[in-house]
This record gives sequence, structure tokens and C-alpha cells, in this order.
Amino acid sequence: MSSDSHGVGKAEVRLKWDPSPWDQPPHHLDIIAATYSTDAPYGRPVYVVHFDSRSPDGTINMSRHSQTGQGFGYVEAMTLELDRLAPSFARVVVGVAIHQNSGPKTFGRISNAGVLVVEGYTELLKDDFAQLSGYTAATVAEFTRDASGTWEFHEMVRGFDSNPVLFAAEMGSTPQT
Repeated sequence: MSSDSHGVGKAEVRLKWDPSPWDQPPHHLDIIAATYSTDAPYGRPVYVVHFDSRSPDGTINMSRHSQTGQGFGYVEAMTLELDRLAPSFARVVVGVAIHQNSGPKTFGRISNAGVLVVEGYTELLKDDFAQLSGYTAATVAEFTRDASGTWEFHEMVRGFDSNPVLFAAEMGSTPQT
């Protein structure tokens, strides 16, 4: 799905999940965004933004963060001001990773998990990770800049079996066929 002809200027990615049972270690999920240059749109990320960082220019940042899932609705949010990104960036990939500190956890073991990508009041993507139940991380969205400089949204729901650090390095790779 692509946005309409005006392009995407500012998007927000929201994440929700239910807290773990009281006698279990907390489920900790994170939104991660990786930026790619015009010179290497499928190469190494120029920088990665996650819960304890923001982009050097302030265009991508976490406005809400949860380490447990406690709260109402979407408990974590990341804002992407794509229209302010330097022209040297061609691509931004956004994903979700589950921390593996207390043993392996997959999306199938986390209840009521979901992601929502919006631009203003327009819903670009809503997903519950059901098709990714056996994975520990997933990409959800890709934003690409076209030749005219307009940012476009592309749904990119794809599972990975890796920890957050490894996932940040591989999330923007070309899909294997």
C-alpha cells in the first residue's frame, strides 16, 4: 500500500501488547527505525533509532516507551518527520523487536500485540503479528523517497528470528527469495 500522491510528510508508529502474567518476566518490545542513504539504500544503516536514542537531527524519535506493555492502548510510539530528513536519505525501515533477556520469546507468546502506522488521522497499516507468531522481530513499514523527493509508504511485514541488536543490522536487507 502506498500513500496518495502528496506523499508522507510525518508518520507515527504505535505499538501495543499486554503485560506478561504476574509470575513471569516482563515482555519488552521495541520499535526500531533504520535509515539508509541514497548511495546504499539496501546497505548498512546510516543510523538506527530505538528506545534510548533519537536521530542526530531530531527527525525520528520515541515519544512514548514501555518496558512492560502496561497502560491503555498503544503504549509505545515513534514519530518520523520524513519531510525534514536530509536529501541524502532514500529509505527508512521500521520494525519491532522483542527483547530476549529472559529467554526466547516470539510474537505468538505475547498476547494482544499490535502495530499501527498513521499519518495524521490516516491509518496506513494495522497488524496484529498473527502471521509472525514464530518470530522474535519483524519489519512493518518501509518509507522510500522517489526521484521528486516525495516519501512513499510501503507495507513491509516480514519476520526475523534475531535479537534486537542483530535485527537492527539486518532489517533493511533485501528479502531472500
